[in-house]
Amino acid sequence: MTENGSGSNAETNGGPEPGERLRRRMLKQAEPGNRVTVVLGAQWGDEGKGKVVDLLAQDADMVCRCQGGNNAGHTVVVGSIEYDFHLLPSGIINPNVTAFIGNGVVVHLPGLFEEAEKNAKKGLEDWENRLIISDRAHIVFDFHQAADGVQEQQRQQQAGKNLGTTKKGIGPVYSSKAARSGLRICDLLTDFDDFSERFKVLANQHMSMYPSLDVDIDGELEKLKDYMERLRPMVRDGVYFMYEALHGPEKKILVEGANAALLDIDFGTYPFVTSSNCTVGGVCTGLGIPPQNVGEVYGVVKAYTTRVGIGAFPTEQKNDIGELLQSRGSEVGVTTGRKRRCGWLDLVLLKYAHMINGFTALALTKLDILDVFSEIKIGVAYKVDGKIIPYFPANQEVLNKVEVQYISLPGWNTSIAKSRTFEDLPTNAKDYVRFIEGHLGVPVKWIGIGKSRELMIQLF
Repeated sequence: MTENGSGSNAETNGGPEPGERLRRRMLKQAEPGNRVTVVLGAQWGDEGKGKVVDLLAQDADMVCRCQGGNNAGHTVVVGSIEYDFHLLPSGIINPNVTAFIGNGVVVHLPGLFEEAEKNAKKGLEDWENRLIISDRAHIVFDFHQAADGVQEQQRQQQAGKNLGTTKKGIGPVYSSKAARSGLRICDLLTDFDDFSERFKVLANQHMSMYPSLDVDIDGELEKLKDYMERLRPMVRDGVYFMYEALHGPEKKILVEGANAALLDIDFGTYPFVTSSNCTVGGVCTGLGIPPQNVGEVYGVVKAYTTRVGIGAFPTEQKNDIGELLQSRGSEVGVTTGRKRRCGWLDLVLLKYAHMINGFTALALTKLDILDVFSEIKIGVAYKVDGKIIPYFPANQEVLNKVEVQYISLPGWNTSIAKSRTFEDLPTNAKDYVRFIEGHLGVPVKWIGIGKSRELMIQLF
């Protein structure tokens, strides 16, 4: 207060001086830097995310993984060569791309190097100099994978059913992470003696929980020490690495989600889910970036619905239709080798995925698999006890008993393999795409009509 009891000029004017207000306004309006483009699965996985990422990665500077581990399976076909990726971002095929594995990913080191070397034999170039790994990423140990298998056996024995995990140790390592007993890449590289002691404690905990486990602690530590030096040149402080990428020169940064919306630990069909957040929120927590740096969010949707393992599946077709979709679509899991269950497209499920992720556009894959159907059904609503419900049920028991309300569209009964534009498609195929767009309120940007990257129709 001044001597006469009046306020300062700033207080009299109700706020800061005009120059100070302008400075703050300019700071507030400052560009957040580069934005990342995100590709996410919109169903139960296996939608063809790798193919979409490969397409977008052709002119990208960076491709990132933000969650999951080598339980993912992304296939990319380039010419006659088929690449399989589980832990590496599939966009690493582009020799000009820097690939980043973020802190939200769990890394099995033997699996990482085995996968990289396998794809290098097929033509993957210079991967060791283009791969960056966050020092905050947790390590999957062999005993995590063994524990995963034991847990599945116990569920089968105790409840008569298991979760259908990939047995890659993903659940157990995320459990170690949540229990604050996990070990990270930075631990391995900082002090190997301290790391060894903590490894022994963690291994003994697992052997205590699962008496059938027999961990060769000294042998495992010897292998990890060998990986340590090979790994060291690839490791960075992930938060600072992403900050520099976002706030440096203009870059095109692509984020490749693993698994899919309905497998998310919070929003998926729990408990038949994965152990990470594979919806859009996992991008921020799994890379250490703010929401303002998230740009386009593309949802990848298979033109029908598939699921690996058990769990509710409202539009599943346990009949000739399901078998035809399975055989025509070669629906076998890349990671598990298990046949996928198949059914009609479920727009209730997709609308739910859109509520969570806010898709800006969709990639509709495998439309060509529907070429032989004279009638195609689409699930558009769920009924419980005869009443339509406006939401996707959280409870598995409720989801198992929903009655699906379908609409039927005429098929096109002709091959679309030679189509190269939307206009080339048969009228009924175009109507199928338009119906999906209209119901979801999200445009379809790409349509997949075959395995290779050339067989993607771009609409805008």
